[in-house]
Amino acid sequence: MILQPVINIAEICSQHKLSQAVICPGSRNAPITLAFARHPGIETFIISDERSAGFIALGLAQSSGKPVAVICTSGTAVANLYPAIIEAYYQQIPLIILTADRPPEWIDQHDGQTIRQENIFQNHVLGSFQFPISFDHEDAVWHSEKMTSEAILIANGSRKGPVHINIPIREPFYPSPQDEYRYNSKLKIIHAPKTGTTSAEARAGELIDDLNKYQKIMVVVGQTRISEEFAISLNTVREKLNWVFIGDIISNVHGLDHPITKHDIILKDSNDRKKYSPDLLITFGKSVLSKSLKNFLRSAGHMDHWHIGEDGEIFDSFKSLAKLIQLEPEFFFKLIENKSTGAKNVQISYFKNWDKNELKARLFVKDFFRKEVKGEFNLVKDILWHLPDNCQLHLANSMPVRYANFIGLQENFNGFVWSNRGTSGIDGCISTCVGHAINSTNLNVLITGDIAFFYDRNGFWHNHLPNNLRIVLLNNHGGGIFRLIDGAKQLHELEEFFETHQKLSAANTAKDFGLAYFNPKNIEVLPDLLARFFNPVTGPSILEIETNQKTNQKIFEDFNYKAAQIWEQKL
Repeated sequence: MILQPVINIAEICSQHKLSQAVICPGSRNAPITLAFARHPGIETFIISDERSAGFIALGLAQSSGKPVAVICTSGTAVANLYPAIIEAYYQQIPLIILTADRPPEWIDQHDGQTIRQENIFQNHVLGSFQFPISFDHEDAVWHSEKMTSEAILIANGSRKGPVHINIPIREPFYPSPQDEYRYNSKLKIIHAPKTGTTSAEARAGELIDDLNKYQKIMVVVGQTRISEEFAISLNTVREKLNWVFIGDIISNVHGLDHPITKHDIILKDSNDRKKYSPDLLITFGKSVLSKSLKNFLRSAGHMDHWHIGEDGEIFDSFKSLAKLIQLEPEFFFKLIENKSTGAKNVQISYFKNWDKNELKARLFVKDFFRKEVKGEFNLVKDILWHLPDNCQLHLANSMPVRYANFIGLQENFNGFVWSNRGTSGIDGCISTCVGHAINSTNLNVLITGDIAFFYDRNGFWHNHLPNNLRIVLLNNHGGGIFRLIDGAKQLHELEEFFETHQKLSAANTAKDFGLAYFNPKNIEVLPDLLARFFNPVTGPSILEIETNQKTNQKIFEDFNYKAAQIWEQKL
């Protein structure tokens, strides 16, 4: 039996330029699976674990910038997609979730693999759609085609994100061997071209007048990807107006001139913190990693906040939002670049203060890591400062992304930094990197802790491992973050209830999935080993480095203590 409207989903996706689909094997989703598997314009990836599949699709879409379809069967398989959907929602990554469902009459009838699937993701998708159960009437076919186009347009609109189409399918749903799949080229396809920005250009003078009311302007860049062309525009604005540009490692500001990336260290300065406070805060991008920066801006006193974003999303992270400017950030800064005059003296002094202290903080970091003691912190520095050209750096949540944010990148780093900071969970870090690497010709390097690594081992459990995948595993045999953050480390229940003590090694994981494995027992050989690990001919690999939690704690606390001391001029 052929369900032509279900086959049409694949063709509509293809006509909307969707070219990749992740498929989780199952029975009820057979018609959807075959529609995509047999379509000549769609590349498919078969992933058995739905949780990994969702994150691999997220990585594919993250890398390509295009929507990716995810197909799975009914029941708890659907629920396992949820973590990746939530992350995609907050990272604004377009996913088209296609779930097979049981007929509505069998819901809550103790039938196998039958749950309440309609609207199951409603709080974390941009749209939920329910496919018709019957296509006997031509209106049902029209409705299904319109629904599919609508879902794709929503997912790939100005505020990108996941959408869910739930598809109830009655038996029989397997085609007979002689059935031929035909893709209708004449389908209802709805397009929505982007609108122009002429009105914004007309308002440029008004924006400049408003900006001239402020004397100290700071730009905080959230998680984003900054193109070379956009970087040129930002550099011009910075040079022309002396605006202070601040960004975490995940904001990818490392390609700018004079970015402030050591704010976590600078804000340890307790002397006259008002000198760091802006009159106007301008933000673009998504989440901010640095807790100290967020707390500083939330308590900065009188400050206006403008957020720049085409999606029109209203969020008030710093409790001072005054204006939402619905423009692409690139267009906003191009307007400023073309219309602005020079910087004011107060702004110049404000920039020089931040820039001077950025240099001081960078020198401190370099000096701190000259000593011989080896722990996770030092090892992350060794990895970051030996990354090859044009690589894509992925940082797992918990301590790896925090370590990296303190340390920073070498000035000649010319790749991008990625991390699942939409919801900051440890689930899916391997799978996301795998998906990203599949769509990338560059080396993709993930730095992860042991808990996140072993939690997502099924990210390797498929036949699509790319040769450009490299995993750096920091194995301290437990949840080391709880020794490094305030609160848990003071509790006598720390070791039993917060740390996750485990004796696992990645050796068997590497063997099971055919990855090269490196496990240096002598850290002194690390530089030579990294040359082999990063070599393109090595293939997908794991570098496991085992460390001691208490040593890690001592080094990190020593770093923070000495970082605070430099502002007291005791060092």
